[in-house]
Amino acid sequence: MMKYLLPALLFFCIASKAFSQDYLSSSRATLDPTYAPFYHGVASGDPLSDRVIIWTRVTSPVSAAVSVGWQVSLDTTFATIFKSGSALTDSAKDYTVKVDVAGLQPGEWYFYRFNALGKNSMIGRTRTADLGDNDSLRFAVVSCSNYQAGYFHAYKSISQRNDLAAVLHLGDYIYEYESAGYGSFSDTTRYHEPSTEILNLGDYRMRHSQYKLDPDLRQCHQQYPFITVWDDHETANDAYKDGAENHTPATEGSWVDRRSAGEKAYFEWMPIRETPGSDTIHRELKYGNLANLIMVDTRLEGREEQAANANDPTLNDPNRTLLGSVQLDWFKTKLSDPVATWKIVGNQVMVSPLIFNGTPFNLDQWDGYPAERAKVFGHIRSNNIKNVIFLTGDIHTSWGNDLPDTLSKYVSATGGGSIAVEYVCTSVTSPGLTGIGNTFVPILKGANPYMKYIDLEKKGYLVLDINKQRTQGDWVFMSTVQSKTYTTTVGGSWLTEINKPFLKQATSPVNAKTNPAPFAPAISTAVGIKKVAENGVVISCYPNPTNDLVSVQYYLFAPQKMQIDVVDLKGKIVFTQAENRTSEGLFESSFSLANLANGVYLLSLKGTDGIIYSKQLVKK
Repeated sequence: MMKYLLPALLFFCIASKAFSQDYLSSSRATLDPTYAPFYHGVASGDPLSDRVIIWTRVTSPVSAAVSVGWQVSLDTTFATIFKSGSALTDSAKDYTVKVDVAGLQPGEWYFYRFNALGKNSMIGRTRTADLGDNDSLRFAVVSCSNYQAGYFHAYKSISQRNDLAAVLHLGDYIYEYESAGYGSFSDTTRYHEPSTEILNLGDYRMRHSQYKLDPDLRQCHQQYPFITVWDDHETANDAYKDGAENHTPATEGSWVDRRSAGEKAYFEWMPIRETPGSDTIHRELKYGNLANLIMVDTRLEGREEQAANANDPTLNDPNRTLLGSVQLDWFKTKLSDPVATWKIVGNQVMVSPLIFNGTPFNLDQWDGYPAERAKVFGHIRSNNIKNVIFLTGDIHTSWGNDLPDTLSKYVSATGGGSIAVEYVCTSVTSPGLTGIGNTFVPILKGANPYMKYIDLEKKGYLVLDINKQRTQGDWVFMSTVQSKTYTTTVGGSWLTEINKPFLKQATSPVNAKTNPAPFAPAISTAVGIKKVAENGVVISCYPNPTNDLVSVQYYLFAPQKMQIDVVDLKGKIVFTQAENRTSEGLFESSFSLANLANGVYLLSLKGTDGIIYSKQLVKK
């Protein structure tokens, strides 16, 4: 992802930022002890017609493995258990739990929960995919949720709807930048933890942990299954398979190691179905005969390094690849599936050409891989494949595009020459061109007449409504992401009719509808959940064991002076570090134990009211 849509306008964009006093004065997001030991909530994902992934994370006070029970029911009371079982988790999985629950019924709502250390988790709600003939389907589509760029109002708004089958997340679920880095405002309550740019496995785990503690994201995961793909910021900006713009091997180590760490943490912390022995994420999820979701990876699997500029001789190399040969062949096969009416492609970067001043503007997009795009478009055209819709994130702005096979043959007035359409959802929070961006819309449309809808400023999400006659996209915008108080509006509504691969403006947003399933309760009332008095809790300690640096992520329920002690088995304090925390919230501390002899040590955090945590460290 390019950090800014129009770099030439960067200084105007920065100058236009306005800080909300409500945003600046808000307190750090609270961590409710009621959720212990499942502080990160629950999640589900990758629904098939007979199964779905359910997820949670246990914050354990010990280093040993933890047995976690799970239950699935058709109602919130769990009077009748439909499926149940147990799973073992430990530090190798960062105490995360993922269960692929099979034997479910198609198109059905289920409720699920976990149990560990004598307590139940909050209750989650999920839905399986449809099977056979079905005539309606609705998704929310999101991308680019930078924690330190604003409040996650889009997630909250989605969680309050009751008309969706799932949430499609098209990448940049987390951001790798340092505290107060890219996108941040002067609100320290939403600065990144750890405070440095994330590079290793412990860093990536800690950043995922911070994001999952956000109450709005936690609530959204609780109510709906997610179908996700990564983009670049789950590892580093403008990543490709062999490197990234935001990675310097000389100072940040091996890209292979960093990429592996980012991918491992992603698979641990996201409710995504994994392929054993593989790090690929391209996959298909079918919703009966109405729609196939084809989720592709345009970022890490096969992408070669981006061209330097429009004059780079490699730009038009017919062998340059964005998807990789294996994924490209798979993609063509899935597009050719004759069963589903609609082929919905979950894709990270813009497919449509974006011409600015006569040249392709962003070579991180499909524009940077024109030969590969021509192969995909040629396959659609030559096989007369109908009703292909690309869904895109990445660029923090909203676009509705026709996709012409040949630009010179495209007819703007009728959509003639278009072979598919593209909906680009804006970001949840990541900055666009607030205050000035939409002044450039006429220029962009003039240079790119196949672009029917553009908004370069607002944050929010896309609602994609599908039936047998048409598919419609509504861009739902938040009034602000810089204040806790916000409103929502629909900024644009565009549709494509069956067998007519071009966009036309809809007469109105899609009608509200209500699913028969009740929401999962905000806080579980099941036995085992009760309010507890806690001074604080350590969320994670990496790496464990260690031979040098240790990073500790902990949460305080009240401001207090802290002391970190490392104690040997004889009770002697061999390392100590004092910290004065003047607010409640999530914190991270790092220190070196390189000078200690090999052995077993206990790490403890002492607050004003006593020891809040103890953990075993084995130095090697």
